[in-house]
Amino acid sequence: MLEDHAKLLTLFSHAGEVVGRKKLQKILYILKKMDYPFQQKYQFHFYGPYSEELTLQIEELGNLGFVQETREEKGGYHQYRYVLTESGEEFLGHYDIELPDIQTLIHQLNGQNSRFLELISTMLFFDELDEASLVNKVQVVKKKQNYTMEEIQSGLDYLKQLKSH
Repeated sequence: MLEDHAKLLTLFSHAGEVVGRKKLQKILYILKKMDYPFQQKYQFHFYGPYSEELTLQIEELGNLGFVQETREEKGGYHQYRYVLTESGEEFLGHYDIELPDIQTLIHQLNGQNSRFLELISTMLFFDELDEASLVNKVQVVKKKQNYTMEEIQSGLDYLKQLKSH
């Protein structure tokens, strides 16, 4: 159990800071789909793949003082920032977590906006579909997001890049 927490702390250690709960959910889901050993279970939710388990683990890490969650007001909505604390770094020092080649991918994903990560994670959730069916599925399940064909094509290209590594 604590190893899963240590893996999350490793993610924060590499990311430096993650801005947004949705972004955090999507980054972890994408890493999981890229075969990194994260165990959280996901289901499809309003904003794409969502893990209640991850939400609870982040809350636990915050309560233990290993991750600092800062809530900010952003013109009518709340945004959350997550950073690894000194206590979290100390705790992480007790574990030898091997996640080869993950740092570059974490930086790359963390550099994307939440909207794009929502698109990518949704595409990965339905990755058993052929490309035409996948595009159609995204247009149906993400109708309110109103993704353009250019955004969808950009997402498909990004997925091909991710899978080629």
